[in-house]
Amino acid sequence: MVGKFRNSNSISSKIVQLLGTNCNSPAHVYQIQAQLIIQNLYTNTTLASHFISACRSLGLSQAAFLLYTLNPQKPQTFICNQLLRAFSHSDAHHYSISLYSHMHKNLIFPNNYTFPFILKSLSDLRSLKQGKCIHAQIVKLGPLNDIYVQNSLLNLYASCGDMVSSGYVFDEMPHKDVVTWTVVITGYRECSMFKDALIAFEQMQNAGVEPNQVTMVNALAACASFGALDMGVWIHEFIKRKGWTLDVILGTALINMYGKCGRIEEGLKVFKSMEEKNVFTWNALIKGFALAENGQEAVMWFSEMEREGANKPNEVTLIAVLCACVHSGLVKWGEEIFSSLLHQKYGFSPGVKHYACMIDLLARDGRLEDALRIIDKLPFQSTKTIWGAFFSGCRVHGNLELSEVAARKLVDLEPEICAYYVVLSNLYAEMGRWDDVEEIRRLMKNKEFRKDSGYSSIELEYLEDVSKWLD
Repeated sequence: MVGKFRNSNSISSKIVQLLGTNCNSPAHVYQIQAQLIIQNLYTNTTLASHFISACRSLGLSQAAFLLYTLNPQKPQTFICNQLLRAFSHSDAHHYSISLYSHMHKNLIFPNNYTFPFILKSLSDLRSLKQGKCIHAQIVKLGPLNDIYVQNSLLNLYASCGDMVSSGYVFDEMPHKDVVTWTVVITGYRECSMFKDALIAFEQMQNAGVEPNQVTMVNALAACASFGALDMGVWIHEFIKRKGWTLDVILGTALINMYGKCGRIEEGLKVFKSMEEKNVFTWNALIKGFALAENGQEAVMWFSEMEREGANKPNEVTLIAVLCACVHSGLVKWGEEIFSSLLHQKYGFSPGVKHYACMIDLLARDGRLEDALRIIDKLPFQSTKTIWGAFFSGCRVHGNLELSEVAARKLVDLEPEICAYYVVLSNLYAEMGRWDDVEEIRRLMKNKEFRKDSGYSSIELEYLEDVSKWLD
């Protein structure tokens, strides 16, 4: 018996060694899996932990799942938790749900370590309905007062956009740590409830809980979207007092906040102080200058980004610099950048937003025929953004004929939008085409439209689209 025990320990040690050093391919995993079954060692918790970790690193979640759900001997809760942990930190979230269901059917009782893992998977899947079912089981089984479970429930509801349920969980928590507050702030921010996010941040200070860098990044994002410059400056001063290093994420959040709050010169100081930058950092700076309608600076920093070469411009970078050219009337620069984009200089083709910027740039400059030629050669179906940009330029330069072309296209694209019919009616009135005015009014009456604001609403729609691109 002792010899058998020693032999078992020897095999276990060898398998642990193999899993730790030589297990670098699916073939190795399947060979070790076979030995675990043959030697009846798959329920050994140490081996299970190493095997699950190896499967996760090689993307073989299914192998681990099948080993512990198809064998007759049911796994311990510890092994199930290891599996759930692996699934929750990979793209195999659906296995978490299947495994939890398997545990329930086979009377493998979950514990307070089980729930954070399954709730994380459900959060990533945005599975609110199943999350509520798990919440009910947590209440029934008792670990509701565990702060890790509570924070996981908060994250589930916040990730699914249910801030009301998240608020209920939050209010019932006797103890709230930095993770609790950060989840709430992040949830409000992701739901575009920026004022609530900032109120929660202030309440966190009043509660005496010190924020961490993740908290600050989300609070800065809320400041940026809400225009809360004073709060953003306070956060910056806090970071300085604490002596935190401005890493890529935190530094980029500060630049983004200053840019959106109209203080890009402060954002530039942050940019220059950062030792490491990525493409998002450069984008935040260029977008900040675009929002400030300082096209020269935006183009200059875009050129500097290209010159340094450490971070290659992406689609967002090109949208930002083209928008900057539009706002500052830098037609020559815009044309050169767009030409480079067309010739695949940056490794991708221009999308609808790049084309819309270029069309807007030319139309504002009065080059309506050139803009129309670009529209005619679009490699995809034209959109309301494209025609909205063109329409705005036509109106600025008083070209009623091309304004009619654009308005007609907008009606064709979105026949249920009342404003487009109003635009056509007003255009025909300006042109003295009263029969056409009556025809449009009949169409509006048949569609039960109510006459409201005219072409300005189209221009506002387009401008709103542009501002969203710079978010």
